[in-house]
Amino acid sequence: MSNTEAEHREEEEAPAGEDEDTGAQVAPIVRLEEVAVSTGEENEDAILDLKSKLYRFDKDGNQWKERGAGTVKFLKHKETGKVRLLMRQSKTLKICANHLILPSMSVQEHSGNEKSCVWHARDFADGELKDELFCIRFPSIENCKSFMETFQEIAESQSKAENAEASDTAGLLQKLSVEGKEGEEKKPEKESEEKTAEPEPASAEKKNDTESEKKDEEPSPSS
Repeated sequence: MSNTEAEHREEEEAPAGEDEDTGAQVAPIVRLEEVAVSTGEENEDAILDLKSKLYRFDKDGNQWKERGAGTVKFLKHKETGKVRLLMRQSKTLKICANHLILPSMSVQEHSGNEKSCVWHARDFADGELKDELFCIRFPSIENCKSFMETFQEIAESQSKAENAEASDTAGLLQKLSVEGKEGEEKKPEKESEEKTAEPEPASAEKKNDTESEKKDEEPSPSS
């Protein structure tokens, strides 16, 4: 074996040393820009935020089916004052329930389980309105009671808001109807004034005719 071959074999068998820092900077192939993600909750304030597990009743199978485990919230809109219930799955953030709390809605304890309660709602979680019967279960009785109390308080407050809005609307309509009647009463008066003023041109014409007759009767000047 020649000396050259022996040196080459020793280089191959020698243990690899640590990577040396050359100080070179490699630019990324693709530059990712920061993108703002909207949750749709930016204009809302959270009234309640609790961990829970949600179920919906399947009418066809006549049984409860799990919708997901995550966080349930009551969100109040900053401008309209409307409150909705929103629940997302904890891992995927997929929406399990999404509906408004209406004055006609009520929640009650699920029979035989103090940690669960049920209610009916027109839900929009799947992108279209559906009548759903929901059941939600909490880790503790205290959380379940807090959820039910908050639910009922919101429904009652929405009822008061609707009554106030209906009262304001009725007052506005009444005001408009009164203004309309006043306008109708003033209109006949104006018409009667116009009718009394109409004969004046006729008298003026009569006066002009009389003057022309007098001129005809006057003798023509002698030449």
